[in-house]
Amino acid sequence: MTVLEKPLAPTPPDGGGDSDGGGGLVFIAMAGLLIALVATVVVIGLIGLLRDQGNGGSGGTEGGSEASTVGITLSEFTIEGDLVAAPGDVSLLVTNNGSQQHNIVVRETGAETPMLNAGENATLDLGALDIGTYELFCSVAGHAESGMIAPLEITTTPAPTGEAAAGGAHDHNSPDFDADEMDQIMVDSMAAFPAETEGKGNQILEPEILPDGTKKFVLEASIIEWEVAPGQIVEGWAYNGQIPGPQIIVDVGDNVQVELTNNTPMGTDIHWHGIHTPNGQDGVSPFTQDPIKTGETFTYEFLADEPAIGMYHAHLHSQISVVNGMFAPFRIGERPYPSGMTISGVTIPEDFEPDVELPMVLNDAGTIGLTLNGKSFPGTEPIVLETGDWVAVDYYNEGLTAHPMHLHQFPQLVYAKDGIKLDYPYWADTVNIAPGERYSVIFQATAPGVWVWHCHILTHVERDTGMFGMVTALVVTDPEDAATTEDAAAGG
Repeated sequence: MTVLEKPLAPTPPDGGGDSDGGGGLVFIAMAGLLIALVATVVVIGLIGLLRDQGNGGSGGTEGGSEASTVGITLSEFTIEGDLVAAPGDVSLLVTNNGSQQHNIVVRETGAETPMLNAGENATLDLGALDIGTYELFCSVAGHAESGMIAPLEITTTPAPTGEAAAGGAHDHNSPDFDADEMDQIMVDSMAAFPAETEGKGNQILEPEILPDGTKKFVLEASIIEWEVAPGQIVEGWAYNGQIPGPQIIVDVGDNVQVELTNNTPMGTDIHWHGIHTPNGQDGVSPFTQDPIKTGETFTYEFLADEPAIGMYHAHLHSQISVVNGMFAPFRIGERPYPSGMTISGVTIPEDFEPDVELPMVLNDAGTIGLTLNGKSFPGTEPIVLETGDWVAVDYYNEGLTAHPMHLHQFPQLVYAKDGIKLDYPYWADTVNIAPGERYSVIFQATAPGVWVWHCHILTHVERDTGMFGMVTALVVTDPEDAATTEDAAAGG
């Protein structure tokens, strides 16, 4: 780079006056223009030098490279683009081509775009990145589990282009696409159901009966290893070592004590969601109590004064503890079953009592992810019935998004919402449960077979690696067929 020792300046004519008739002014203007041009060259040279030092100097990023921009498109539920860049300053140009809101988060750095509506885009400056793999994901509940997770490779190897960049088993236009292989992956994943996993939630918690008749329940909050699906061990936040936590069931009129010991690393509390309590027992620290610190014990006391189909969960730090497993059903009194009525041509028996009662707790976030009762398919538990059995189900949504729960073949009679009996029960094959809601349904298993029961947000149940997530099945047998088979075997 040339450095000027002296600035260029016009030489005034002899006498210092305007005897040239304006020629001096022209000369001055031309000299000024020359100075401006030289200054521009100097500035450009300085910028280039600084850029070279930043990218390739001794203090630069490994490998050295000019800044690069990676184009990314989002849709339901994929992250696509040539996700390869050279080390150095990297930016992501993110476009949402889907119909839902999405964003991008870089797990290793915490950088994230704003939430993007359909058609919107944003540029995310990641700064200088070293060689390595960085995980990109969408932070909307359930989206990463549904496939919106992808590696960003920072490497000195050039990014692939053309068909090589577009390759992949899910790309129908790729020469590597194999439909038979994709079919087999899905079939194999479904054939693995039901699969054994360690741990079972929703176990009924038996109380200690105190001398005055109070029912005392003892809970411990702790972090455990939880097997969500076969071989998939996660860090769960649990009550009494199970996810969901144990069911608490009491009668109307019972005095209730719940003693909670907190062995998690953060303060906690318990909110009795949908359960009537005095304000001081509502479990919302610091408004109604002090946080229960690590190692401390706190006892809640209240009267179960009205029927309820509720749940209990942490309120403090709920974005961590609840989505990771600290939730459970809580019921007061009997369910308000319909009986002795005909609805849309279906007659509910007098003094109705179901053959099977079960809670179904929905989750979609945290370490537990897309689960039914704390398990992901094929680790979800099948419901085994005989033809003609009546089933009562309480849905609880402890997740971050609504889930339309679809039961094949058997319509569900929705008779209560949030534990409140409906004046006009109605039939539905798909029941949409929003976060915090409880829906109570009954149905009759009228036909033998294996009948699927799942969330109808389809990416909550299937992905390129097969079926997963919020799926289970009814296994309905015909006792008459079984008896015939047994008789034939005995006679033979």
